[in-house]
Amino acid sequence: MPLRVAVCISGRGSNLEALLRSLGPTDGVSVVLVISNRADAGGLAVARDHDVPTAVVANTATADDWLRVLEAHRVDFVVLAGFLRKVPAEVIAQYRGRLINVHPALLPDHGGPGMYGLNVHRAVLARGDLESGATVHGVTEQYDDGPILGQARVPVRPDDTPEALAARVLAVEHRLLPAAVRAAARTGRAVPFTLND
Repeated sequence: MPLRVAVCISGRGSNLEALLRSLGPTDGVSVVLVISNRADAGGLAVARDHDVPTAVVANTATADDWLRVLEAHRVDFVVLAGFLRKVPAEVIAQYRGRLINVHPALLPDHGGPGMYGLNVHRAVLARGDLESGATVHGVTEQYDDGPILGQARVPVRPDDTPEALAARVLAVEHRLLPAAVRAAARTGRAVPFTLND
């Protein structure tokens, strides 16, 4: 049985598209649902282009609303891929060990409330970091605080802008997230992995 995955998005869905394009028939993964908190998220069109069912779960949704949607699609594993809302604690508890997030920095640095999008890359540049990258981590009730499962690094260049750095980090996110999902498919749970796995 393939691992039945739901991907949660808030924006254009580039990580979703990278995941869908990278998965093959022998990977043991089936993306069975894409959830967004925004009805106008571009990633919903990406899902439709790949014949993946979609659901909009409003920012006001309760844990019961979430769980009804996930259970209706028999979801085994949840991936946050640019999802900019906090998942209800009861959902995290139900999917503990089966819920991951991809973050555009090398956690534990540059994580927490407000650390998303260009805010992260501005913080990296403001601190003068020599490298940045992306992290896949297990999701807990605290923002960006779960166990680190895998990371990929990129150098920070002297002439970097937040936008230029963001583009290079996104490129490694597009490799890191599929590797994390493939690793999880082998055990049914979030596990440490490398890009070579």
